[in-house]
Order: sequence, then structure tokens, then C-alpha cells
Amino acid sequence: MQAQGKDHVSAIGAVGKVLRLVAAGAAAGLLAAGVAFPAVGGAGLGVNSVTEELNLRPEELKEPALPERTILLDADGKQFAQFYYENRESVKLDEIADVMKTAIISIEDFRFYEHGAIDIEGTLRAAVRNAGGGSTQGGSSITQQYVKQVLFNSAETPEEKQAAIAPTLSRKLNELRYALAVEEKYTKSEILEKYLNISYFGAGAHGIQAAAKRFFDKPAAKLDLWEAATLAGAVQDPNGTDPARHKGESSKTWKKRQKLLLDRRNTVLQRMQELGKITPQEAAEAKAKKLGFKDISAPGGCETSKYPFFCVYVREEIRNNKAFGKTAEAREKLLQRGGLTIKTTLDPQAQKASEKAIKQMVNASDKPVAAQAMVVPGTGAIRAMATSRKFGTSKKKNETSINFAADAQHGGGIGFQAGSTFKAFTLLTALDQGMKLNDGNTTGKTYQAPSHSAFRDCKGNAVGEPSHQVFNSSEGGGGFKSLTTGTLGSVNTFFMKLEEKVGLCKVVETAKKLGIKRSDGGPLREVETFTLGVNEMDPVTVSAAYATIAARGTYCEPMAITEVRDRYGKVTPYKPKCKQVLDEGVTDAATHIMSGVFTKGTMSEIGGIGRPAAGKTGTTDAYTAAWFAGFTPDLASAVSLGDPRGAFGHDLTGVTIGGRYYGYVYGATISGKIWKLSMPGALKGVEPTSFHAVDMDRFGGCSGNCAPKPPPTKPGDVGGDHGGGDSDGNTVINDGGTFGPGFGRGHGRDRGRGNGGVVNDGTP
Repeated sequence: MQAQGKDHVSAIGAVGKVLRLVAAGAAAGLLAAGVAFPAVGGAGLGVNSVTEELNLRPEELKEPALPERTILLDADGKQFAQFYYENRESVKLDEIADVMKTAIISIEDFRFYEHGAIDIEGTLRAAVRNAGGGSTQGGSSITQQYVKQVLFNSAETPEEKQAAIAPTLSRKLNELRYALAVEEKYTKSEILEKYLNISYFGAGAHGIQAAAKRFFDKPAAKLDLWEAATLAGAVQDPNGTDPARHKGESSKTWKKRQKLLLDRRNTVLQRMQELGKITPQEAAEAKAKKLGFKDISAPGGCETSKYPFFCVYVREEIRNNKAFGKTAEAREKLLQRGGLTIKTTLDPQAQKASEKAIKQMVNASDKPVAAQAMVVPGTGAIRAMATSRKFGTSKKKNETSINFAADAQHGGGIGFQAGSTFKAFTLLTALDQGMKLNDGNTTGKTYQAPSHSAFRDCKGNAVGEPSHQVFNSSEGGGGFKSLTTGTLGSVNTFFMKLEEKVGLCKVVETAKKLGIKRSDGGPLREVETFTLGVNEMDPVTVSAAYATIAARGTYCEPMAITEVRDRYGKVTPYKPKCKQVLDEGVTDAATHIMSGVFTKGTMSEIGGIGRPAAGKTGTTDAYTAAWFAGFTPDLASAVSLGDPRGAFGHDLTGVTIGGRYYGYVYGATISGKIWKLSMPGALKGVEPTSFHAVDMDRFGGCSGNCAPKPPPTKPGDVGGDHGGGDSDGNTVINDGGTFGPGFGRGHGRDRGRGNGGVVNDGTP
């Protein structure tokens, strides 16, 4: 009986509570009543009936991951760029100052740890005060506010966003259903953490960490009392109290918002004092502080990056790589909202060396553009990417947003014809087919294909042009050239005849093995002059190709990303994608020849870099572009120079570049010098590594394509121009670089020195 009596009294009490809420609801309005009903625990039939009638059951809230900023790190782990849809950096609750937690709870929901999904007292108090004509007072709990923020952030369209904050009973009831489920799912501290990370504080700062940095240049963990009160006060009306001055607005408008924020801060401090969280003295001292808004910018995008062109490359890699999402929309969303930490291959030391070298040779205001890329042999890691122009969109300032060091897929343009740098692929093909260092051919000053079928593309089409003449410009007249002397002199007619011998398609296949593809993404032009570099290229692609030679035939795809850490801390490493594409001995032989470019060839007037290096100059027909591509065992690099207004309409003759006038610009003239100036700095601290010696048993001397024997000398002759001489009658120049009498000055477009004889590399 006693038990029944207690139950009866409890039921009457519960009904009484409901009736009181109904009365309060009638006085304060249907909306307030609708929110208040479910707050009564299930004590009695009346409450249950109301709950059933309004369907006030916990409903799971879908909580999409918050938009988080994505940051790019260099190889040393330092940030150099960031992307974001919302400037947010979520943190754990223990990474937020206690005073910040106290401030936000004091002003927004001081009974947060005492009530459930809704604060009944707070709701009734606000309803009664609002109905009585007093100042509007919010009654939503922190949990309810969190739900509202989730729904608003999840909305995709303006209509959906408006519905998420609409002052309707149905929206309030839905919000409460979700709040009930949130309270069941998380602890109070977890809810508070989520609330502080999702809230908008104004000035473009989403979440407490971004706000602390934006407002006060410090992490949330180090906020002081007056700073915490400022941020707690900003949450109620972040747009109305935004302290940042926006473009085009008056000083009066901006200062008014700052005054409102200051007043709001002091309101928070007063409330904290009333609740006994701080002393009157602490409140007074904090109120005496100025607003203290430091307006720390949070720039996003590559235009604000320290290394904008490298940033563009990484950005486009993410946008185009399906490993980061099945659709372009998904990949863009991941970049802007995914909260990724992307570690890149960028080496600040190499980048600085490249930028400095380019600046020494080419002005940012010059119409021709120099661009350089540096790639590590054996990994494909891109260490540097630089351009002579500044990044931007101002034509007046001669800025560019085109990444001239990269292909179109990575933010670059259509590229520039690579010129004689392509001769390296013909050289590699010849060596791979068994030719030796002193094998060669005899050509004239000009070359014409003997027939259409002398050159066939990889589809079998005859692409020879017997009517087209290829000239030796200043490489001299005809005569015998070996693989060595033809390469050192960069002799056009020699390489045309060599390509005819080894096969155009074979040369194309070799180039493709080394990753060669057009900068614009189109198919390679498989024409008879392929070896002369008629395809438009970019420095990253050419650097990676030459890095293959340095890595003894191992080609690695260019890579800019080494690791991606997601918002949850999961790390995905990205390893080099490499494969052996050429015989090691073949690349050793090519390196042996190409290393002579600095001492006996087209870079001899510029010189080397004080450590083993090899390379090839590249000047295009009609001087439309100038290149140098070279490598050490540890780093490869290519430098291009051309006019993006149109290389054929704006060639490199009679031009002023870097404040210096040039009648003609050759591969060594500017590009070669940039390469020489940049590589020592890029390799600073790296011990010099030697190249592998050429297998002279395999590649020494000549086989069936030797130099013709000179006519017999008459008694009393001293040997004419032959200098030394071997059993075949060839001029002998030791591999150490000593010049025989047959070597004379050259002035070809790719050369610093030329030769008048044949280099014999030690094998008779």
C-alpha cells in the first residue's frame, strides 16, 4: 500500500509538472512549450503521452567530418602552404585552456554538466523573459547548439542552410531529438570538445584553435582570461562582432564591430564573476585590457605560398590522381576540407639555390621565362621547382600562374621544344644496339633523308622527308664523327644519320622508357627530326629522363608527395615508382661520353661544378628555346628558357635578358649557367659520388663503323693535323681531357668548344 501511495503521488507530481510546463508554454508561446515538454523525465502517463504525440525519441545525428585545412610540408617538415574551405584545425579538449572551457560554459550554458539534452530551467527562464518584453535571451543548451551547427554545416544548398536555422517548431523538435541521441552517445566533455571545434568565431576562424591563432597568435592551450572571454563572447554573433576589417568597408563600420566584441567580452567576464569562476579583481583587470585583436592572417592557396610553383604541382597532383578520390569533385573536396597533412619532396636548400641562380641570369620582368626542376636519381623525388617570374595574375607586373617547370597536367603550359637534349636518347639507342664509343658516321654539312622510308614511326608509317634539309649551322662541315665527338659537338647531321641507322621508332621507344611525353599531354611527334628535339617539353619531365641515366637505367616517375596523414592520424606513405628500363652498361657508356661536355664539348667555356657531372646542351632550330639538362649521381636537373608569347614569333636572338644583350642564346649561354650556378648549392653537404666506369671491353674503340683511315703520308710529312694517332689513324685524345692538335675552337649553337678530330677513349 505504501508503495502504491508513493507511485500515486509521483504520478500526480509528474502531471503537475507537465501542467506547469503547459502553462508556461502557453504564456511563452508554442515553440517554447514544444521544447520544454520532452525535458521532463518519463515519470507518469501524461509525459509519456506527450512524448508519443510529439515523437520525441532520440534520433541519431549524422555527423559528417568537419571541413579541416590541408597543409603542405617540405622535406624538413616545415609548412609552406595550406588549403581550406573553412579555416579550422580541430584539437582535443586537453589542448584547450581550462579558462576557455570555463568562459564558454559560463556564458552559453552554465549548467551544462548538470542537465541532459535540454536545460529546462534555462529554457523556461528565457521563454518567460522573452515573453515579458525583456531583452532576448537564448535558452539552447550547448548540446542543442552543437546539433544546430552540425545541421547547418551539413547543408549543401542555401535553402537547406536556411532550414537548418529556421525558427520553427518542427526544426526545434528535430533538433531536440538529435540532442537526446547526442547526449546518449557522448560524454559531456566529448560534446564540449565537438562544440568548440565546430563553432564559428568570426574573422574567418572556424573552431577554437583557428580562432586563437587568428585573434591572438597563439594556440588555444595558451589563452589568457581576457582572450578566452573574447572568444567566448564572439560565438553568439560572430558576424556582428567580427573584429577584422574587410575590403571596401568604412573605418566606422569596422570599429563598431570591435566595440560590440569588446562589450561582449566584458559581459562574459561579468558572468564569470557572478558564477564565482573568477574574482572581482580578476574581472576588473581583464576588463581593463584592450581588445588585443592581432589580425593574424590565415592565407590559403598557392598564391600565398612561399613556394607557389611547387605548391601548384602538388595541388594538381591531388586534383588529377584518382588515388585521392574517384571523381574530380571528391578530390577537390578532400583537398579543401580533408584535413590532410601532406609531406612533400621539396628541399628548401635546393629550392633556394635554384631561385638564386635563375635570379642572377633572368629578371622577373623579362619576357623570356627560365624554369628549372631538380630530380633525385633512383627515387624521382622532385627537390626544387623554380621560375624566373613571380607567381600571380598581374600582367602589368609580368606575373604568371603557369608552372613553367611542369607539364600542363601539373599546372604548366605547353612547354618549349627541347632541342638537342633529345640527342641523348639517340646516343643511348645506338649504345644499346652495340655501337662503341668510337663508332660513328661520315656526314656532310647538311643532311637529307635518302627516302621517305628511311624513317618510320612506331606505326610503321614512312615519315622521311627527302626534300627537307637539316643544317649544321656552325657545327662545321662534313666529316667523320664518332658517338663521342658527335655528342660533344652536338652535330645535327651526325645525329640525323645516326637516327636513320638505329631507327626512329627505336629512339622514340628509348625516350618513352625514360618517361618522355609532351608537356601538353598530346602524342609525341614521331618525325625524322625527333632527335633534334622538336617536341615541346617541361623541365620536370626532362630532369626525370636524365635522372634515369644517372641512376644507371632505373627510371622513376617524378614524385612530389612522400606521405599523407589524414585527420585521424592514419599515415599513407608514397614510395617511388621505379623500374629498370635500360642496361646499366649502356647508361655508364652514355654518361662517360656526356661527362666530356664540360671539358671538351658545348659547355667547356662554362665549365663543370667541381664534382662528377654529365649533361647535354639543347638549342632549338631558329633559336626558339634554349636548354641544359645535366646530372650527377645524386641529382639531375633541367633548365629551359623560352618566350611564352610564342617561341617562333619571339625567338632568342637580339634579346636583352637579365639586363644583358645577347645576339644569339645557345643552350650553354643562360640555361647552362643557371644549371652550373644552382647545382653546387643544391648539393651542399652531399659528398661527391663518382660515376661507374665505362666497360671498355664492351664499349671501347670501334667495331664496324670506324673512322676512315687517312691517306698515306709522303716521306718527310710530319702528320698534318693528326697530332698523335692510333693504329686506325684517328686523332687520339686521352679521356683525361688533353686536347690534341686536331681540336680547334668551335662556335656552334650548342657549343663552347668544338673539335676537328675524333676522340678515342683509350682503346686502339
